[in-house]
Amino acid sequence: MPSRSLRVAVIGAGAAGLVAARELRREGHAPVVFERTDGVGGTWVYEADADASASPEPLVTQRRSNLDASLRTNLPRECMGFLDFPFVAGPDGDTRRFPGHAEVLRYLQSFARRFDLDGLVRLETEVVRVSRETSGTSWRVRYSRKASGSEKRETDEEVFDAVVICNGHYSQPHFADVAGVDAWPGKQLHSTSYRVPEPFHGQVVVVIGCGPSGTDISRDIAGVAKEVHLASRWSLSATSEKLPGHANMWFHSEIDRAQEDGSVVFHDGSRVKADVIMHCTGYKYNFPFLTNDATVSVDDNCVDPLYKHVFPPQVAPRLSFIGLPLKVVPFPLFELQSHWVAGVLSGRFKLPSKDEMVRDVTAFHSRLAARGWPRRYTHRLRDREFENEDWLAEQCRRGGPEGWRREMFDAAMQVMVERPENYRDEWDGGDYDHLLAQANRDFAAHCQRP
Repeated sequence: MPSRSLRVAVIGAGAAGLVAARELRREGHAPVVFERTDGVGGTWVYEADADASASPEPLVTQRRSNLDASLRTNLPRECMGFLDFPFVAGPDGDTRRFPGHAEVLRYLQSFARRFDLDGLVRLETEVVRVSRETSGTSWRVRYSRKASGSEKRETDEEVFDAVVICNGHYSQPHFADVAGVDAWPGKQLHSTSYRVPEPFHGQVVVVIGCGPSGTDISRDIAGVAKEVHLASRWSLSATSEKLPGHANMWFHSEIDRAQEDGSVVFHDGSRVKADVIMHCTGYKYNFPFLTNDATVSVDDNCVDPLYKHVFPPQVAPRLSFIGLPLKVVPFPLFELQSHWVAGVLSGRFKLPSKDEMVRDVTAFHSRLAARGWPRRYTHRLRDREFENEDWLAEQCRRGGPEGWRREMFDAAMQVMVERPENYRDEWDGGDYDHLLAQANRDFAAHCQRP
């Protein structure tokens, strides 16, 4: 049995915050979830406020949501759900294997209802400061909320035994550094501002970044734009080619510079007169509420020092982070991290000493440097995801994600590369029907449990 029960502040009511609250309460703790918006779901809450915009929106620093209207998952629903709460299609929802964002939000809302989490969440309550008490074993959380019966906001603060940070990493946009762009006369925006393609009708758009958001948004815009030019720093410097299947899309090397005459020049010397530069260049980790006594900093988008991407060694386990890793299947990972944090806080699981955790972090960064990877790759786990999940499951003395999830993930990644234009609608499992059958058997077993 757990040796201690703590009062824990959870910051954020997205997928990470919801599963953290569930695992903390299962372990006997008393979680309080702070959510700055008016509903649960985090990044999966869609805001349509840009839909009616007559022209592309200029640079922004923060938005509530970063979803575009047509966004769909790039993973099959079966493998992306929590381990004991199947993400299955309901009769009245989006039944596609790669559903739209509204279906994911419905799933998270159902998760909150199923485990009675809504009562733990304080909506429209924004954490503005987290500082360590002089005792060193508790944290003072200051927050802002609407005053009763008024639009004015009031601040208050409470002391908690521990804090779990689940505020996500899709709120602070990262913009590419383009030489000469300050004098370039066109409009710039980040993918976080993009909602629908109509404002780009008849325009020439340069999209920076060929990740999932860059490629999806490029195809979305191509239906109305005059031209779309997708620029990638990963392509050869001589790249400048027309993309198959589209009469108005080109793939280029990295942008070299922007010019006052409206031109965007690529590394191969080719150029276009562009109306818009769209930055699909990711996000920065951002924790504006943390004070220096949290003992972590963000440098080159690396949150450091963190033991296994979760615990700052100097203040562990009373401060932790859930959901930092990138290039992962997020929901199962969030669940394993949350289970580990909850068990460590109760005393059921043990952490190494602070010195041992620091040495582990140092060794990790040394391995990263030996590969020639920059610090901003610290939390990218694409080639280490399953290894990390297995390690967490071992720490929690429980099973990790089922084998079929991993095979389904690999299959989805393969078909995404082979058929990037239409894999979401054409991939029905094919040779992987046995994985879907196994998933359905496991889901049925979960549903029979109390």
